[in-house]
Amino acid sequence: MNVGRWTFGRWTLNVGRLDGQATISRAREIMKNIVNDFNIGVATVNGSGSQSANSVLMRAIFRMGIPVSGKNLFPSNIAGLPTWFTIRISEKGYFARKAETDIMVALNPQTAREDAQSVLPGGVLLADDTLGLAEFRSDIQIYEVPLLKLAAQVTEDARLRQMLANMVYVGVLAHLLVLDMGEVDLAIQKQFRGKPTAIQLSMSAVHAGFQYATERLVKSDPFLLMRSDKTQGRILIDGNGAAALGAVFGGCTVVTWYPITPSTSLVEELTGYMRKYRIDPKTGKATFAIVQTEDELAAIGMVIGAGWAGARAMTSTSGPGLSLMAEFTGFAYYAEVPAVIWDIQRIGPSTGLPTRTSQGDLLSAYLLSHGDTKHLMLLPATVEECFIFAQLAFNLAERFQTPVFCLSDLDLGMNHWIADEFQYPDDIPIDRGKVLSEEDLRQMGGFSRYRDVDGDGIPFRTLPGNNHPGAAYFTRGSGHDIEAEYTERPERYSAIVDRIARKIHAAVTSLPQPVVSGCVAPVGIIAYGSTHHAIAECRDQLREEHGIPTDYLRIRSLPPAEAVREFIDRHERIYLVEQNRDGQMRSILAMEFPGSMGKLQSVLHYDGIPIDARFITNAILEYEKNGTGDGKSE
Repeated sequence: MNVGRWTFGRWTLNVGRLDGQATISRAREIMKNIVNDFNIGVATVNGSGSQSANSVLMRAIFRMGIPVSGKNLFPSNIAGLPTWFTIRISEKGYFARKAETDIMVALNPQTAREDAQSVLPGGVLLADDTLGLAEFRSDIQIYEVPLLKLAAQVTEDARLRQMLANMVYVGVLAHLLVLDMGEVDLAIQKQFRGKPTAIQLSMSAVHAGFQYATERLVKSDPFLLMRSDKTQGRILIDGNGAAALGAVFGGCTVVTWYPITPSTSLVEELTGYMRKYRIDPKTGKATFAIVQTEDELAAIGMVIGAGWAGARAMTSTSGPGLSLMAEFTGFAYYAEVPAVIWDIQRIGPSTGLPTRTSQGDLLSAYLLSHGDTKHLMLLPATVEECFIFAQLAFNLAERFQTPVFCLSDLDLGMNHWIADEFQYPDDIPIDRGKVLSEEDLRQMGGFSRYRDVDGDGIPFRTLPGNNHPGAAYFTRGSGHDIEAEYTERPERYSAIVDRIARKIHAAVTSLPQPVVSGCVAPVGIIAYGSTHHAIAECRDQLREEHGIPTDYLRIRSLPPAEAVREFIDRHERIYLVEQNRDGQMRSILAMEFPGSMGKLQSVLHYDGIPIDARFITNAILEYEKNGTGDGKSE
């Protein structure tokens, strides 16, 4: 039930005792509401407990059947600096960041005026009454609420008071937006499962905010939530969690890692899954090994050792760790040892901005090592693909006997996204590749480790424990011939690396192929990874607002498939959208398809904030208008 008066412009609506749906119906008689299509920004300080409150708010909206996504913009220090969380509500299912703010919740005195200024005209500012923002702007609706004082009524603990103020604003928003309080309570129970005290305090704070808003606030804005059915059969999950779950289904048994933002949560979640599902029921012992190493060099070295021994092994890192792995990665490439490496990209160079997103590792990962290398890479754009590619990576690594990189980023990896429920893979294909058993060797009479027997570029291998006297070989990172024996003869070295190049090229047809939308527009867009979500919205903006239809190709793996060159060739103009400074994908395509580069125009965004659709739309419009502009983020 909701009791109170709602004011829209000069109209006042006495809603009395009406449920949420009736309130919306009455409100629509007065004015055009904005229903299920706006975003909420929350400005607090790091370490204040806002993450839990935002998760509760987002999950409650999701439980109402409304598509929602969240982005956390937090500093790299432990506590005390400004942090922002954005919740996007979109009936159309747009999940990219929206640059403009419709509703801002301001709790941080350091940034309060800047946060208030970021609200669009006609928007809403919900601020703690100690910030003095009641008269700050006349073109937005400002609600002042004693958030900290209401939290003090719930607990006398000064430390908890600040944290519970976040839950109070959840209750205030629940009233203003007609968010079902039953769903809020269920979201709190899920957020703090197994912690009854936290559940009780959080519910008390939320209900205190809801009661205050009901009794004291006059609604004077158009933003409303209305129950929908767009989230049935769907889940909320982050990319790192999806990748962790996929690795379990992919048969991963060895994980070695060194903590680094933003990849740490991938292994943390994987550890939880392993402990739950990979314990031998008879002995109670783990059937896996997860080792936190002293650094990233040790981590990749152990992965290679485990892969050589026949385990499905992986590590997870980010840019600085990737740099340290260069020499070992080159060893695995040349000695042809399977390994899986997840790189959750962040801003660089050096330590850069550890909590900001980027697509800046593309070139370094693709060519990682020294000399001539070119690696197989998977480029997931969705949490579903994080789940699927995590399984696929192990098959590819073993089939082609090489390191396989999965390049996610902070935005995809650490933020929550809506996804269809993952399908349980009842029959998981495990492709060990060309591994010879003892019986195989008896029939063959022996083998040469680096001989290309059947012309596919992939030699046979054996695993430790094979008792056949011809099974053993020496694994060399230095010059070797087809018998795995040491040599520095130039023709033998070039023959080995040429064969490896053929193997990598032949692998392209086994990689995830590009996804193409449309095939008739003169303008094409190419993107990859998490940029995809902004592209989907940008294409609608170009078509609906400016009458510009576009075709779209999303690259999902490297080396690039022939379909990428064909897409470039059949379009007059191509916009290649990336989240890095130097157009790294364009450089890779220039290497692979040098004759097609004249058509490619880079649209580059690299300030660490997830790219938004309007930025891409404006950049393309500028080029379409007069071919000027640098296509870069401000």
